[in-house]
Amino acid sequence: MWMKMSHFSCEDEALLQSMLRQLLQSVKEKITGAPSVECAEEILLHLEETDENFHNYEFVKYLRQYICSTLGSVIEEETEKCTSAQNQGEGSGYDTLVQHVTKKTQESKEYREMMHSLKNVMMVVVESLINKFEEDQMRNKEMHRKTKKEQHSAYYTDNCSDSDSSFNQSYTFMNQEQLQLLVERLDPAQPKEVRQEAMQTLCSAPPSDVLNCESWSNLRKHLTMSLSDPDSTFSDRILRFYAKTFSSSPLNMTREVYTSLAKHLELYFLSGENCVPTISDGIDITNPEIIRLLKKVRLLNEYQREVPSFWIRHPEKYMEEIVESTLLLLSVKRDQRHLVSPKLLDPVYFLALLDIKAVWFKKWMHANYSRTVVLRLLEKKYKSLINASVQQCVYYFESCESAVDATSRVNVLPQQYRSNNQTTFYSGQELQYIYFVHSLCLLGRLLIYKQGRNLFPVQLENRKDFISLTDLLVLFIRFIYCSPTCPKTTLTVHTGNYSPAILVTEVLQILCDRTECATECLYSNTVIDALLHPIHNLLNGTEIYINCPETSLIHIADILARIAAVEDGLSLVLYGGNMNSAKKDSLTAAHTIVQFTKKLLDENVSVLSGTEMLPALKGAFIFVCRQMYGTCEGLQVLIPYDLHKSIADAWKKASSHSERIPTPVPGADSISSGNQESQNIMVWEETLLDDLLNFAATPKGLLLLQNTGALNECVTFMFSRFSKKCQVSGYERFGYGVMVTQMAATSPGAVALQRSGFIKALITELWAVLECGRDDLRVTHPSSTPVDPIDRSCQKSFLALVNLLSYPAIYELIGDQEIPNKPEYSLREVPTNVIDVIDRLIILNSEAKIHSLFNYEQSHIFGLRLLSVLCCDLDTLLLLESQYKVSQVLLNAQKENVIETSEGPGNFIIDGISVETNHILVRINLTGGPAERILPQRVLNKGTDPYPWPMFSSYPLPRCYLSEAPKKADFRQDSDLNKLLASLNNPEKQPVWIENCRRQFCKIMKAKPDVISGTILAELIEKFVLHLSENPSECYFSTEEYEADDANVKNESLSSVQQLGIKMTVRYGKYLNLLKDGAENDLCLVLMHCDKFLKQQQTSVQSSLRCLQEGYAGYDWFASSVFLIMSGEREKTLTFLQQFSSLLISAFLWLRRLHVSVHLPIDTAESGIHPIYFCSAHYIEMLLKAELPLVFSAFHMSGFTPSQICQQWLSQCFWNYLDWSEICHYIATCIFLGPDYQIYMSISVFKHLQQDILQHTQTQDLQVFLKEEALHRFRVSDYLEYMESLEATYRPVLLRDMRNIRMQST
Repeated sequence: MWMKMSHFSCEDEALLQSMLRQLLQSVKEKITGAPSVECAEEILLHLEETDENFHNYEFVKYLRQYICSTLGSVIEEETEKCTSAQNQGEGSGYDTLVQHVTKKTQESKEYREMMHSLKNVMMVVVESLINKFEEDQMRNKEMHRKTKKEQHSAYYTDNCSDSDSSFNQSYTFMNQEQLQLLVERLDPAQPKEVRQEAMQTLCSAPPSDVLNCESWSNLRKHLTMSLSDPDSTFSDRILRFYAKTFSSSPLNMTREVYTSLAKHLELYFLSGENCVPTISDGIDITNPEIIRLLKKVRLLNEYQREVPSFWIRHPEKYMEEIVESTLLLLSVKRDQRHLVSPKLLDPVYFLALLDIKAVWFKKWMHANYSRTVVLRLLEKKYKSLINASVQQCVYYFESCESAVDATSRVNVLPQQYRSNNQTTFYSGQELQYIYFVHSLCLLGRLLIYKQGRNLFPVQLENRKDFISLTDLLVLFIRFIYCSPTCPKTTLTVHTGNYSPAILVTEVLQILCDRTECATECLYSNTVIDALLHPIHNLLNGTEIYINCPETSLIHIADILARIAAVEDGLSLVLYGGNMNSAKKDSLTAAHTIVQFTKKLLDENVSVLSGTEMLPALKGAFIFVCRQMYGTCEGLQVLIPYDLHKSIADAWKKASSHSERIPTPVPGADSISSGNQESQNIMVWEETLLDDLLNFAATPKGLLLLQNTGALNECVTFMFSRFSKKCQVSGYERFGYGVMVTQMAATSPGAVALQRSGFIKALITELWAVLECGRDDLRVTHPSSTPVDPIDRSCQKSFLALVNLLSYPAIYELIGDQEIPNKPEYSLREVPTNVIDVIDRLIILNSEAKIHSLFNYEQSHIFGLRLLSVLCCDLDTLLLLESQYKVSQVLLNAQKENVIETSEGPGNFIIDGISVETNHILVRINLTGGPAERILPQRVLNKGTDPYPWPMFSSYPLPRCYLSEAPKKADFRQDSDLNKLLASLNNPEKQPVWIENCRRQFCKIMKAKPDVISGTILAELIEKFVLHLSENPSECYFSTEEYEADDANVKNESLSSVQQLGIKMTVRYGKYLNLLKDGAENDLCLVLMHCDKFLKQQQTSVQSSLRCLQEGYAGYDWFASSVFLIMSGEREKTLTFLQQFSSLLISAFLWLRRLHVSVHLPIDTAESGIHPIYFCSAHYIEMLLKAELPLVFSAFHMSGFTPSQICQQWLSQCFWNYLDWSEICHYIATCIFLGPDYQIYMSISVFKHLQQDILQHTQTQDLQVFLKEEALHRFRVSDYLEYMESLEATYRPVLLRDMRNIRMQST
């Protein structure tokens, strides 16, 4: 097919021309789209990379064959030379071979001759092609002249200015002389035919050549003037040229075209010669003049939308020119001399008609690069544009208000912009509405940015007062319930919906989602009052003029929910302008919202009764309340309204309705109204369950939920959503972890979790990752040996179990249950409950259990780590020890871990299991604070002695684990102490005396805290409690006389848990040198007397909870602490406890005191939830959020709750967490200063631990750290001033609620 260049004939030339023509035809689209000749050359040079058909072109095939035939022998020769050199060890690879052959070929004589010959031939071919092209062009011009009219009609379109075929026309490359001639022919002074022909030629020329020519400035003026030409065909051609320029030229060229078009439009509207329609006339888009104007504005708007995507790559001055020319155009106001003459339409009306939602402005404001310029120009030169937008919103609102007729319905202004329906005429009212929507969207975007908000206040025409930012937001909100009638189907936002209520709601939603915007714009009482205005009217029974009240109220509820979902917004809703939660304020937004919600649930709002949207409206307002009652502070405000009861009643009603709906029959019409009704009822029922479930987010809320009787159903619902991995709500990021942990801290919550299947699913998942591996991947891809004691894959399951297994949960789940201890376990047998976990992972006391584990060491260490955390709760430790003899099992395991030698037992084998076991044995056998016991480390050291801690397989413990006992000191000579003792011995007027004693106590605690210890402490609290118990105003509980006769308790018996607790207490007391021999018997008598004494004040309850079946489930740590304080004196201890039991503080320090007590409401007593949880722990969470927000957030992120760890600390009186001296100070502080100091003490502990908490949140072991670690270096005296500051702020609210536990209505 190829021809020799030396014998090049006419046929060869024609063949090459056809090949080259085919190539150019194929890449024509790419070349014509190039902005310049240089770009077109680049496209051709890189054609092989970009065109997949490159090697199929005939011209390319020809060149390849020609090169092969000419240079083939040269390439082969050089390749052979290089190959032989490589075989001799001189080469270095394939890449080097290619480079070498290429270089040698290019240097050869044959290559030079081939290039010379090829260049000569191609010059001939290309010259022939150009000549033919010019001939074709001349022919085309003749044809254009003859068919000019037909072409004009063909080019015309009423759709858009840039839809013509100009993009598909061939380019005519022109030199400077030709372009200069073209500019002269386009002068408006030239005859029409000359200009039209020149315009036709201009449209065929590459825009880059035109814009780069020397005469462009003159041409630009001519084109701008010619845009006003009465011949629409001529102006259309100019717009086509502009459109082609916009699409194919860089910004430095197109900005001039854009600014000239904007300038033309500016002059058009300012000129008195053009027939700009008035507002009252409206716009007829079939009018040719209007069509031309809209085409120009549309082309401008399309460029406005596209240019932000690339103007950052060019100098800022170019972008500033475009922005300023646009703002100048939109600010045009024609001077109307006659005040009575109708208002003419401004350019912004036409722009709004084409871009009703101001998308152009949204794009310009998106990036800081352009936003800065736009806002600067608006502030300095074009603020009138903002004023006009605000003015339009005010005008539209006033029109709405004036349009209210006798039927109380707005019916004058158009409801919606007719985006889908074809129309040819827009009335004045419709234009005003379109401009209003454009203004609303523009202002909404402006308010997002601080510099935009700084443009306010603005002053409007004919108004003295200014419109502030708040005024504008109130105006927006009033559009929600004062805008024209909208059909009920517009509840769902969809594309093309231009309802004012929906548009305003979208703007407010965007502001709500940005913290800074919401703070500046929405968090004010004025805005909240505007949102609540229709609700106030409905509550007061005032006549309201709201169209679609259901839709409007749902929009308002959505905004209120978004505000209440953020901390600052919630404070505003709860407390109004007063952000102090401890101060009682007048009725705030929260009260209004909850009152209205209750009326909705009772269906007691006549305007809304019977509407189909009532369930959706109820759900929307309950969701607002949910943002409040899901927090401790919000629940405090809402409690008086018994909202939980109203929601529970609504759920029970919906549940009964769903039960009565018949089961669908196969073959029946599935889209019947009955089926739809049943589906609606089921959705409503689930919504109410979800709302009830969210009460469980706080301790007190959980008590309220338990008292509704819906706890089990709520937990089952939660588990179904948890299984589907559903989000808790739109504003909750961290899943159901917090709720599960709250529930697990209580007996009824733990039982509900068990019944729902949650615990089974959790343990099954744990076994899958611990033993089985996922999808048996370990069989084909064995995993690496874990480095950490608990592998990262199991960490999540481990923490979930730690969260779950608080003492109330443990007691309900395993109390009085034996472990299986089967003779044989199948490898496929998966644990399903907590007993199974203890049996299979912790108490491995048989070969069968060990052989049933695939990963014995890893799984057993997991179980031992879990046991270590569980035993930090002393009640759990006593329960496990009494039921399963855990310590003996571990000692036996250590015995078997000894190396047997010929001389007898040798050393212990040191491995992960023995080290962990040793740590647990020391932990569970020793009692004491951080300075009172020494726990062995769990890590091995480098060197010859990897584990210096002695192991043991029988008691007593090695001495190295025991710290020195604290020495007693006598401080009776202290003057401040003597003053306090003197005050206690001579009580005066009660209020003054009590205050004086407290002041003296605080003084000693701050200056010499060590004075308050030993017998002095016993004397202080003994006398203080005696005097308080003799004062009727201080006695909170009524108590009966009780004679502590030992004969009365001879028949009483103590549980195994209590017996173990007594042994632990006596062991600790002897270590502290507080008890003597025989103390164990005295403590037994004290506890039996306490049981008998407190049983007189118990009520009978009907409950399936294990903790309520018999006596108090745990050990009495407070009575034991008092016994130690009294140095083991039985009579003193019993007398003190009897007197102490009449005081309010006894309810919170002495947990045994209120077990199923007659002093509690019956539903509270039956709930099995102690006041230390639903009152103390509740307020600890509330104060923690206010005082230490970072710590509170850390808990929330960890899925753990402050209430659970505080319940553990307080239940065991900080035993094992504080040293004995600090435990005494804690008890004395609460007795002297009040029960609320228990809460302040807990907050102080969290403040002390703040940095550790934040660090362990990052390492994802917060709950393990808090349960296992003692409170190192914490001294009550160091934080007493901080506690006093908390008292000054929070005491009124806390003491009021603590006093309400007796008769609290829940």
